[in-house]
Amino acid sequence: MIKVTIKLSAQTGVEQFEMIGHADSGPYGQDIVCAAASVLAINTINSVEQIAGVKPETRMDEDNGGLLTAKFPKVSNRDQLLQMQAILKSFVIGMQDVARNYSQFIKINIQN
Repeated sequence: MIKVTIKLSAQTGVEQFEMIGHADSGPYGQDIVCAAASVLAINTINSVEQIAGVKPETRMDEDNGGLLTAKFPKVSNRDQLLQMQAILKSFVIGMQDVARNYSQFIKINIQN
């Protein structure tokens, strides 16, 4: 099972997320839940970097439990903050949708 933890701040929005585990919803290379979660996470990190111009601190470990963490720095530029948080909100919506449709393979925990 993939476990996603999303940490929120009342002031700025999404501060970080962590994904750990494997969905095991299908054979390797055909696991659509793993593919969906991975694409959402990697695209979010890339979009924050390329659109908002903000570089998150990331860590990956595919061998030991499929870990991916992304921590987003505090941003003082209002435009960058708005762009970054719009992208991160889209990530949350996408993950919630995947979890709603495949609840036996992915769980989301949102922490305030």
